[in-house]
Amino acid sequence: MQVKNGSRSEKNGWICITISGNAYERGFAYGELVAAELIDIFVMLEDVMYQEYGYSLEMFRDIAGAFFGPQVKNNHIEYWNELKGITDGANKGGAKLTLDDIIFWNCFVSIDSLMSTMSTTIKTDKRMFGKYGHLFEDASGKPGGHSEGGGMGGDHCTGFMAVGSYTADGKIVCGHNTFDNFITGQYFNVILDITPDKGARILMQTAPGNISSGTDFYVTTNGFMCTETTIGGFNKFELKDPIFCRIRKAMQYGTTLDEIAKHLTTNNSGDYANAWLIGDTNNNIIMRVELGLRYVNIEKKTDGFFIGYNGADDPRIRNLECSNVGYFDMRRHQGARKVRLGQLMEEHKGKIDVEIGQDIMADHYDVYLEKNNPCSRTCCSHYELDNRAFMSDPGRPKPFQPRGALDGKVCDSNLTKQMSFIARWGSSCGTPFDKTAFCKKNAIWNSQEPFLHDRPKQPWTEFSISDNSHNKGNKSKRRHNKKHNITKKK
Repeated sequence: MQVKNGSRSEKNGWICITISGNAYERGFAYGELVAAELIDIFVMLEDVMYQEYGYSLEMFRDIAGAFFGPQVKNNHIEYWNELKGITDGANKGGAKLTLDDIIFWNCFVSIDSLMSTMSTTIKTDKRMFGKYGHLFEDASGKPGGHSEGGGMGGDHCTGFMAVGSYTADGKIVCGHNTFDNFITGQYFNVILDITPDKGARILMQTAPGNISSGTDFYVTTNGFMCTETTIGGFNKFELKDPIFCRIRKAMQYGTTLDEIAKHLTTNNSGDYANAWLIGDTNNNIIMRVELGLRYVNIEKKTDGFFIGYNGADDPRIRNLECSNVGYFDMRRHQGARKVRLGQLMEEHKGKIDVEIGQDIMADHYDVYLEKNNPCSRTCCSHYELDNRAFMSDPGRPKPFQPRGALDGKVCDSNLTKQMSFIARWGSSCGTPFDKTAFCKKNAIWNSQEPFLHDRPKQPWTEFSISDNSHNKGNKSKRRHNKKHNITKKK
């Protein structure tokens, strides 16, 4: 599908979008190309927001627009115009959405953080207080009933980044998978190639209509790869710039690791707190930014690794800005994956490449039970297979919850320089998900069946910016593709 300033194709479960031009032009093309998906997403959100929080989608839309909207418009006018373009393009494609809808969807990962202060924040806007103030008169503002504990940072993703003596060629290798509730996370199957009129070209994984990754996985023409894992239990927030603006600016305009860190930390809200892993392929350095609110821990390495498991290594962030964490508890996925990822880094020291990266992201070893056991504690997370026998906290995900790894991505320095990465849609291990069979077996989740998508087993597939000459490859790369059944997206 071709439109002005954009194109669309599909491959192995992924929707591939290429957009270019100024902010409004590329946004308009993007919205037009994903209009059908945005229609489905907002039908799903109307049910999910009410079922999980007890508040209407209209309220979330209004609050996101009223409180995050001015931060975007006043501080990031380029992205404001891009969001306006998406809205208009989607409506040309048949959607009936407002700019506040698109702001809400881009701020989706930040909503719990905003809601945690809503009992006081709503009083700063007369219109919003008049319309919704009564909902928060006797409440803390935290959303009720959310499966990960209202108002606290959720736990998403497994990741690593290694360099020097830990990798096969001494250069940078990273891997990541997204785990999330299937009902919302299943939409993050977009490979978006953005050529803006200013700044770096970006290739990233995202969801339809999102201008940052959200999951997160990026490569840029400035020579950076980037990923992250959330800091679970994070509970601090100040209304400043939402994370989707800060990380997008960091990827588009960051030319050094220090610049990227500055973009992430400037006007930081503390929303969607993460341990960001960034690789500088120009200087062969990796950096971790543990981004709390008042506390930020930045480390760089030319030899070693960083792992992402939803916990903060910085004791200040872990103890003063988080609650209910599993950092030292191997019954929980934080502690279990902290141990397992460390084991895998040492086991593969000196050999880590994109092939081993795929194996790491697909790993099913449960360090608590000391056996292969795909469950919530494993690198390739499978809450949908986990009876949660060792957990009793009512704020945590439930037994057999439709939640877990939805993808796998790996990259190295060579792929980054070619503006490419390798991705698999569906769980990192390739286990398919059949919504009908799942809901038949786990009837308690039947209400989600109309909104869930099947995810058949897909191959690992290489994606690149559309005009890149990476398909020429080299001998070692062709051997890798043959061994791991890599499909190249041209």
